[in-house]
Amino acid sequence: MPRHHQKKSSAPGGSQRQLRVGEQVRHAMAEILAQGNVHDDDLEGHIITVPEVRMSPDLKLATVYVMPLGGRDTEVVIAALERNKKFLRGEVAHRVNLKFAPDLRFRVDERFDEAERIEKLLRTPAVQKDLEQDPDSDREEE
Repeated sequence: MPRHHQKKSSAPGGSQRQLRVGEQVRHAMAEILAQGNVHDDDLEGHIITVPEVRMSPDLKLATVYVMPLGGRDTEVVIAALERNKKFLRGEVAHRVNLKFAPDLRFRVDERFDEAERIEKLLRTPAVQKDLEQDPDSDREEE
């Protein structure tokens, strides 16, 4: 007999609690990185944005999406963050009041690349041709 069944959340980023805690962890990570508290030669000179943090349902795992300014040296920055994961976890634990300090996982945020790909697609001649068609012609058929 199963004890607990977790309900699947219909929210895109998880439950309200996951979203709230993820935002708190995001603010803490952004503050730590902005203050330069991580002493690593590979992170020196990089401005790193933290656009999103996704929390697991049990709040024990935080996937931190990061993007260095200009999108350069992403692999080097991710490797440096992974090396300093233990320190960063401790700093997040001090700043965010949780029962357990979440384990941190770092990923490159690829939303900027995706937005640029869509922008290029919208500028292609085929799409421009479709956009230039008279929008009133569709309304006359209704």
